Amino acid sequence: MRILGYAIREQPRIFTVAVAGSLLFGLVTIASAYVVGAIIGDVAVPAVEGGRIDVTLLALGAATLFGISVLKVVGIFGRRLGAGFMQYRLQASYRRRVTRRYLDLPLSWHQRHATGTLLSNANSDVEAAWFPIAPLPFAVGTVLMLVTAMGSLFVTDWVLALVGLAIFPALFALNVVYSRRMAPKQARAQQLRAEVSAIAHESFDGALVVKTMGREAPETERFAGRAGELRDALIGVGRLRGVFDPLLETLPSLGTLAILLVGAVRLSQGAITVAELVSVAFLFTVLAFPVRAIGWVLAELPRSVAGWDRVVRVLDATGEMAYGRTELDRRGGAPATLTFDRVGYAYPTGDDDRPGQPVLRDVSFTVPAGRTVALVGPTGSGKSTIASLAVRLVDPSSGTVDIDGVDVRDLAGDSLAGTVALVAQVPFVFDDTVRANISLDRADIGDEDVWAALRLAEADGFVARLPEALDTRVGERGTSLSGGQRQRLTLARALAGRPRLLVLDDATSAVDPRVEAAILAALRGADRGEDPGAGTSILVVAYRRATIALADEVVYVEQGRVVARGSHQALLADVPGYASLVTAYERAEAEREREKPYESDDAASASPTAQRSEVTP
Repeated sequence: MRILGYAIREQPRIFTVAVAGSLLFGLVTIASAYVVGAIIGDVAVPAVEGGRIDVTLLALGAATLFGISVLKVVGIFGRRLGAGFMQYRLQASYRRRVTRRYLDLPLSWHQRHATGTLLSNANSDVEAAWFPIAPLPFAVGTVLMLVTAMGSLFVTDWVLALVGLAIFPALFALNVVYSRRMAPKQARAQQLRAEVSAIAHESFDGALVVKTMGREAPETERFAGRAGELRDALIGVGRLRGVFDPLLETLPSLGTLAILLVGAVRLSQGAITVAELVSVAFLFTVLAFPVRAIGWVLAELPRSVAGWDRVVRVLDATGEMAYGRTELDRRGGAPATLTFDRVGYAYPTGDDDRPGQPVLRDVSFTVPAGRTVALVGPTGSGKSTIASLAVRLVDPSSGTVDIDGVDVRDLAGDSLAGTVALVAQVPFVFDDTVRANISLDRADIGDEDVWAALRLAEADGFVARLPEALDTRVGERGTSLSGGQRQRLTLARALAGRPRLLVLDDATSAVDPRVEAAILAALRGADRGEDPGAGTSILVVAYRRATIALADEVVYVEQGRVVARGSHQALLADVPGYASLVTAYERAEAEREREKPYESDDAASASPTAQRSEVTP
């Protein structure tokens, strides 16, 4: 009932219109019962008994019934239009609230919740929460109609009124029992809907892994198992509804039958007239359908509560990343300076966001304006976490991350987004055109800017060869592109906004070394003013020795700490762990070469491969 109260408080005007229409319908319905009774008692019965028809009364009765019908149409129109507007406005409003909350909540919160569950929260749960709104105005009008009807029954005959008093409370009691038994079943069904959605989304998202690893059958079984549970839960809901719906339908009919039986006795006693008996019996008949509106509301309340609880868990979730109001001066697009000052970070665990084991400890380094700094370290050393902190996907547990001397937590959201760009490890490409993927429909990015970004990312060549160039649709997640092409496309997207600080989290791992070197060289050229207005400082998480060698400085991290800083050559000579890491690939190649079987010169020269090599240019 509190949920219904929230709905009324949020849409009071529309609710008033809907209830007014429902009240008009209810009052006119009661009036129609007495009009029908009067027509039967004063026109039909005398016509049968006396063999004559009072044409004037008949015409007046017909006109009255027509007027009542018109008023009913007006009431129904106002009730349904108001209820529809109210329901769909609330659903749209709460979908926006849930989505905005998703945008405000930190990345750590999203990592703890399945994507399918989040989709269910924003869609089916919101829809379920406000589903009872459709019959609500009708039910409110019906309550007043019942009160008015009971009053009229007592005015007509107190014995018939007692019959009504017995039927209507029984109807409400039955609805209460129904709602209490239905509530846990509806809650379970809503939970299973979210789980089925989560499994389906995960399977679709990992379609490549599922297909290549031959996991179609196990994934099908996993989905079928949860879908079977949902089926059984919904069947349970249907069975319960199948038991109670006939009972709810039958009670008003039993009331009408009781009225006719008791009324016949009262009529024989002379306590009531034929017109009054017909009016009361007809009143019970026309009340049967409106009374069901109350049942509809009560029947949907369990589902509404289940959906509302799941929506509220999102709206009440804590951990919002509040932005400040400081705006950075772009200074004509000059590169930005990034500073980590004794930064520590621990990923939150559990629903209460308690910090877990620290993954970063006392991290301090600087990316000077216009320079390239390579972040190097073994797997699990905290490099991606540092990249996330640099663009404020997460906030540090201790210390500060500054851009141009300003704590990133004090920056306005648009200022931060206009200053920093991240190209993540896993490229994400939208199911849209190349142009839309790069510009993201930003009005300040035209085709010239798109092509300039593509050139910097070494992607202009393959884009120009696409069937429709910038207008080519690349498919869901860029399925029509290679891994390296997707990475270059996402790099171009970041560069199109001309960021002053570019963070590359192993963003060129799928690109061959020659192209990667050309990309970094182009970015360094832009840093030095060869491309006016494109000045960018670069923090790159790197693994390849060729990439690292292009950096102005290398920051080497181990177990969440900065172990050493300096040039590539200096660290190679002075830091054994660094030297072992960056030369691991070369040592593995050398080991494979040494393990190749020895071949004699004669055998080698006699082999077809060797013979071909002598004439191959």
